[in-house]
Amino acid sequence: MNILFLMTDQHRVDTLGAYGNQLAATPVLDELARTGTRFDRWYTPTAICTPARASLLTGLAPFRHKLLANHERNVGYIEDLPDGQFAFSQALREAGYNCGLIGKWHVGHHRRAADFGFDGPDLPGWHNPVDHPDYLDYLAANDLPPYEIHDHIRGTLPNGGPGNLLAARLRQPVEATFEHYLATRAIEMLERYAAEPEPFFLQLNFFGPHLPYIVPDEFFDLFDPELVELPKSIAETFAGKPQVQANYSAHWTFDTMPLEVTRKLIAVYWGYVALIDAQIGRVMDAMRRLGLVDDTAVFFTCDHGEFTGAHRLHDKGPAMYEDIYRTPGLLRVPGQQPGVVRSEFVSLLDCTATILELAGIDPAPAVDSRSLLPLVSADEAGEVAWEQDIVCEFHGHHFPYPQRMIRTDRYKLVVNPDSTNELYDLFTDPDELLNVYPYPEMDAVRGRLMRRLYQVLRDRGDNFYHWMTSMYDVGDVSYDPTMSGLDEATYR
Repeated sequence: MNILFLMTDQHRVDTLGAYGNQLAATPVLDELARTGTRFDRWYTPTAICTPARASLLTGLAPFRHKLLANHERNVGYIEDLPDGQFAFSQALREAGYNCGLIGKWHVGHHRRAADFGFDGPDLPGWHNPVDHPDYLDYLAANDLPPYEIHDHIRGTLPNGGPGNLLAARLRQPVEATFEHYLATRAIEMLERYAAEPEPFFLQLNFFGPHLPYIVPDEFFDLFDPELVELPKSIAETFAGKPQVQANYSAHWTFDTMPLEVTRKLIAVYWGYVALIDAQIGRVMDAMRRLGLVDDTAVFFTCDHGEFTGAHRLHDKGPAMYEDIYRTPGLLRVPGQQPGVVRSEFVSLLDCTATILELAGIDPAPAVDSRSLLPLVSADEAGEVAWEQDIVCEFHGHHFPYPQRMIRTDRYKLVVNPDSTNELYDLFTDPDELLNVYPYPEMDAVRGRLMRRLYQVLRDRGDNFYHWMTSMYDVGDVSYDPTMSGLDEATYR
């Protein structure tokens, strides 16, 4: 079976009509949800680009593949996957697949997509590389104007300097945008692969809607800011929360901009999503024109979410809120029942085993990944044995900051070794404003989640559990937590 993998960067789940946004302009992705499977509890293993993308490539949790930070903000971790590391793309190549990647790579620094068996232009960096020779050739060949922006939106940093650019108008027509260019190159590769006898895997990775949101007027002004409902977590006070969250809020200059600017930023972000949806539509049209729809599985997801003002934050960072961990996840497999909605906890990690199974390849090397095909092939009421919770991790962005999180149907526990832990009741507090971790009445819930998280980490071999052994009630232990080897009798 052919596979088309559509991926965006820093994409909120609530920007899609299929996930309940009544104002959204996402007809193409909504149609994919209508004709395929929509996963309502799809999570990233970690809310940061490079580690999440490395997990997709390898089928390994970040603590296991150890590529834990973006190159641009590396805080002393490794910068590339080691030689010999399993990657699904190389397994596809060995099985006779054509394998292409158009767009953002961002899995390491020195080792590029071609090193892992992908065809396509090498497009480095974390945001649209608008000075790339292939993009400039595209503009010249189509007599299109160069990249130019104005109407910058940014706040003021704590030291008085200008804040990070959050949005700007693009002085280019849609046809000149980097998003249009990427879709064009993807269509060209589809045409090439369709003419060859081998099956194909094609991954189209947009750099957006990652901030800064830089789009032409048509999409910059697509949504009326007055119609934008601000996230309820704008009321965040950071009371009872780790201090790092307030620090990040200052870094992202939220309080230096009026709420009207926040509304506009959200509106422009939605416009960016609409631009990408339109370009995906061009690719889907090409799929139909080339007769590929009936034998091509189509994925859509992203690496992680985006705050866009939620919790008085932008971007992502050391705060394990739903805004950046729960993401869109759509999958359409030829022959499946359309319009299926699943509520199981699944992960970006699970794409790896799913891709391998679709290609008839043993998914065993993707040790932290589980194929989604049983969920796709079952009807909505179909019983499929699946975990009742999900565990995510974080290792830092601008500085090392280890966190682990477990999410169940109702509760979320976040362990922060540097400060206070967090516990949220998502039934009564879906916006995660009230940290109930210290509340005595939550003792039973806190203890149950702590023990479950501890056991999952121990079973995985994630050494974060060592901190938990001595600091929290994790139940009985069967080893010497001092790791001295001199007190084994105590821990029989």
